[in-house]
Amino acid sequence: MARFKYLSKEDLAPQNLDLLARDIALNRILAHSPGAARAFQGLGGYIRHRSTLDGRLRELAILQVGYLARSPYEYSHHVKIGMEFGVSESDIRAMVDETEGRGSSLEPLAKTVLRGAREMTRDLAMSDATFAELRQHLSEAHLLDLVLTIAFYNAVVRVLATMQIDVEPEYRKYLEQFPLPVT
Repeated sequence: MARFKYLSKEDLAPQNLDLLARDIALNRILAHSPGAARAFQGLGGYIRHRSTLDGRLRELAILQVGYLARSPYEYSHHVKIGMEFGVSESDIRAMVDETEGRGSSLEPLAKTVLRGAREMTRDLAMSDATFAELRQHLSEAHLLDLVLTIAFYNAVVRVLATMQIDVEPEYRKYLEQFPLPVT
């Protein structure tokens, strides 16, 4: 159960109704601080809608963060969103295999993106070797967008965990199909 009440549009001042344009549990908690919600949604919106980084690679990186953090909310939401950007069921299974140290059939760039996300999540920073490998395949703008994506979603999973935000019923099926590791 969330640590704050889930706000609805009826709880908000007219100038803040836009905060719930996407009426999900995360936004219903963030709406308690309209300025923070706008800033949070601003970077999240850039990452999803305006970054020119390949959407499939972006979503694989986000899924990697959610999987490592064992964040049911983030992971379930981005299984769905990832599929909208070209992530396949076999990609998700391959991400799990890569995380567990097993090989996969993913292409080399996707494997490197996942490794970078693991390094930033587990070790705070991407290694020089991984960064150099990504630099061979991504423009500086795309590489920076990837780093910001991984960093942002590491922040997101911490907000979700601290605020104890619940997974909406319509997203639970993704956790059944692609379970998170058991602690």
